[in-house]
Amino acid sequence: MANTTIRPVSDLRNNFADVSRIVHETGEPVFLTKNGFGDMVVLSMEAYESLRLDSHVYDMLLEGEREAEATGTRFSPKEALAAMRAAIDGASRA
Repeated sequence: MANTTIRPVSDLRNNFADVSRIVHETGEPVFLTKNGFGDMVVLSMEAYESLRLDSHVYDMLLEGEREAEATGTRFSPKEALAAMRAAIDGASRA
């Protein structure tokens, strides 16, 4: 995160437009505090979807690692790319 923004949770009520502008213009979250302690994080929908996608890709990579450890099967980058292309080609024909 380039520049962390921390605001009181009351800013959602009193300065919503400013909080909204920050999350949309920067793509970064705004951390909200309540009584001086962290309470919530506000993200734009675009940033949230990007975060979900990153998390999904990470989960799939972990699953692949576990499968490789369990089966001992490994693929070269060329084999992996060929399998991905075949899957994309098959999906586009369906």
